[in-house]
Amino acid sequence: MTDFQRAKILLAEDDDAMRSYLVRALEQAGFSVDAVDRGTAALPLLKATHYDLLLSDIVMPEMDGIELAQRCNELSADTKVMFITGFAAVTLKASREQPQAKVLSKPFHLKDLVLEVERVLEDRISAIL
Repeated sequence: MTDFQRAKILLAEDDDAMRSYLVRALEQAGFSVDAVDRGTAALPLLKATHYDLLLSDIVMPEMDGIELAQRCNELSADTKVMFITGFAAVTLKASREQPQAKVLSKPFHLKDLVLEVERVLEDRISAIL
């Protein structure tokens, strides 16, 4: 097991089925995952716990993923951000607002998600070393 596989991920996804599907896949890949159903529920966790990666849907009630990523950057500048979305126009906005964040468009294969998460976290580990 590599270092990044014990990385701590905060998942913000409002769709219950998608959220449980993603948690299961990420945990099976060896990651530690906390999951919430909206951006506002993620904020207290970001304040209390250090996460290596924020994995967030973009379109969510109360607070969208882009605003959540901006708040995450304020609270924990070294937490990487990765977006998942099913909307092409939202992908463009996310790329403009958070250019350093990776955007993965739905639908995607779980294997692709895990590979992208590993890639993002490998970049983080390389920067530390």
